[in-house]
Amino acid sequence: FYQESPYCWTVDPIDGTSNFVKGKDKFAIMIALTLKEKILFSWIYKPLDNVMCNAIYNEGAFIDNHKIQTKSVKTLKEATGSISTKYWDEKDLEKIKLLKNEFSEVKSYRCIGYEYVDISIGKRNFTILSKLSPWDHIPGILFVRESGGYDIDFNYQKYDFTSKNKNLIVGNSNEFNLQILNKLGA
Repeated sequence: FYQESPYCWTVDPIDGTSNFVKGKDKFAIMIALTLKEKILFSWIYKPLDNVMCNAIYNEGAFIDNHKIQTKSVKTLKEATGSISTKYWDEKDLEKIKLLKNEFSEVKSYRCIGYEYVDISIGKRNFTILSKLSPWDHIPGILFVRESGGYDIDFNYQKYDFTSKNKNLIVGNSNEFNLQILNKLGA
């Protein structure tokens, strides 16, 4: 559908569905507007905190109308983040299991919207993902990019919601993402 119309809305009405169903606090509403292969606007709303996060292409990322800028760490040992545990092919799964030991902490929120916001404010440093559904990632990718963060797949390409990226690293800096790719032997 991203090829059928120049403009396309992407909506994830409850990101972190299992958290929501279980009564946990980490879930969000995510929306984005794209024009062909460009993400123009995105919104991540955290309803229980009444916090609105939004990004505008080439203008920045904002939390409750305050512009934000991400902060990074220098080494993997200092970093906290998450690594998807599902949908890896056998070869990548073995590498991912070994990689977990390189970081200070690896723990998923089970809500990628929250993770994208925390990467953007420097509270977390990375997420490593597989099986990339556009509604889970388009809003957050623009938010991270506009806060100064970076995304890269295992083939050294940026996330492209119009194609089939199989995996993705999202982090506070390009240098940090490249350290992860180096450890993976990609």
